[in-house]
Amino acid sequence: MPISRRRRYAAVAVALSAALLTGACGSSDSSGDDKGKPAVAAGGKEFGSAGQVTSELGTDAKPGQFPRTIRTAMGDVVLKSAPQRVVVLDTGELDNVAALGVKPVGVAFTDGSQELPAYLEGVVGKPQKVGTINSLNLEAIENLKPDLILGSKLRAEQQYAVLSKIAPTVFSVRPGYTWKENFVLNAAALDKSDEAQRQLAAYQQRAKALGDKLGPNKPTVSMVRFMPGKIRLYANKSLIGTVLQDVGLPRPANQNIDDLAVEVSEERITEADADRVFVGVYGPAEKTAVTRVTDNPLWKTLGAVKSGKAVTVTDETWYLGLGVLAADRILTDLEKTLAV
Repeated sequence: MPISRRRRYAAVAVALSAALLTGACGSSDSSGDDKGKPAVAAGGKEFGSAGQVTSELGTDAKPGQFPRTIRTAMGDVVLKSAPQRVVVLDTGELDNVAALGVKPVGVAFTDGSQELPAYLEGVVGKPQKVGTINSLNLEAIENLKPDLILGSKLRAEQQYAVLSKIAPTVFSVRPGYTWKENFVLNAAALDKSDEAQRQLAAYQQRAKALGDKLGPNKPTVSMVRFMPGKIRLYANKSLIGTVLQDVGLPRPANQNIDDLAVEVSEERITEADADRVFVGVYGPAEKTAVTRVTDNPLWKTLGAVKSGKAVTVTDETWYLGLGVLAADRILTDLEKTLAV
């Protein structure tokens, strides 16, 4: 083994040992619970600017040019050659590589579901599990010998030092409402920028066409998500919030805000009312209050419920997809549902 490679493996081994001794793991998951990362999490000082910051990341390299330097949320990263073995650390990155025709060798799943999202089955191959978003298996990642790791500062900043010794690691600021900027950043690392721009343009055109089709009297749309220990009404700075804005669908005043979501109690569920109510459930339903709430007389007072216009949506696309393929699925669901 060449001396340089031997030294690299030794450095990774030392870093892995240190990480394992300190119990290195992520502090947030795709349920949207960003506790522990106040700067880039919802409510943190960097949350609102994450989109603008991410839009300034990427590369000046021309198509096919390697080595290339990628501006990332953790500083500049140099890719010596086109990546062949990619590990993704979140559902957004998984959606992104799938959209770009890349089959990752490893993936970190959510705590709510440790299986490939149904909408990506047959598209991303059979990547190896490398733990969960909230608890990365660093040894498994190292054993896959990746040449590119894609993730975000929010999810795995604490593991960046170790990950960057394993392979070039490209981090966005955070997942969620920045999904378009994240897609462009991931594409820059994969040398697929033109394809990413083409897909985003197609999505925008389709969203506008749907908005035009629905006409000027669009229904207000409320997004309700049941999670373990909380009920959220999703606002504008979320994946679904951006899609609804792109279509031009109006939101109730309490959701038409520049935030990820607002939380309500079971007793305040009437605040979820709108012309249309879309319901998501993160993880096993029995671990949430969804059954208790929807059986409650208060739920039945919602106008959308009384008119039969409260429907359950697929959480893994509407909330966890965090990429252009999921956004496109949401447009399909909206077109089918709102046409009724």
